[in-house]
Amino acid sequence: MKVNAISLRPGNAIHVDGKLLVVVKNDILQPGKGASVAQVEARDARTGTKTNLRFRTQESVEAAELYETNYTYLYEGDDIYHFMNAETYDQLEVPADVIGNPAAFLQENMTVSIKTHEGAPLSVQLPQKVVMEVTEADPVVKGQTQSSSYKPAKLENGVSTLVPPHIEAGTKIVVNTEDASYVERAK
Repeated sequence: MKVNAISLRPGNAIHVDGKLLVVVKNDILQPGKGASVAQVEARDARTGTKTNLRFRTQESVEAAELYETNYTYLYEGDDIYHFMNAETYDQLEVPADVIGNPAAFLQENMTVSIKTHEGAPLSVQLPQKVVMEVTEADPVVKGQTQSSSYKPAKLENGVSTLVPPHIEAGTKIVVNTEDASYVERAK
């Protein structure tokens, strides 16, 4: 299916020179003289390398069909993560490099959204926030101001983050899965 280059959005997939590319960013550039162009930053879905492309805004590109399906996380073994489709019970194996850093926040039976192309997984979207337990937290240093001071802490999955001074070991907190930042104390 052909689409105009101006209509490309982050997350769209396109075929260019026999490669499957996922759009990361699309900017419309309007030079002082001449026609507008679409400056597209894309990532190769198979190798992960980034590419910058330029298209005339009225130029057509070949769009690829991506399928987004919810899967349940089962387990991890040998840098391969195993997921199951809750409707069809089909299992899908996803390499660790497709998931990236958020893989540390995967929890058993967690529902995630996986985009696939021709059966091959391209990306895994975890929930934006998860509840984790703090296993280690540094003691509070007297004299620090309450509002702007954060202290290092280690979560149950081994990830380090910064938390407010009132958080102690054993406390459950809500963490952002994209950057491992503290959001709030779990209720």
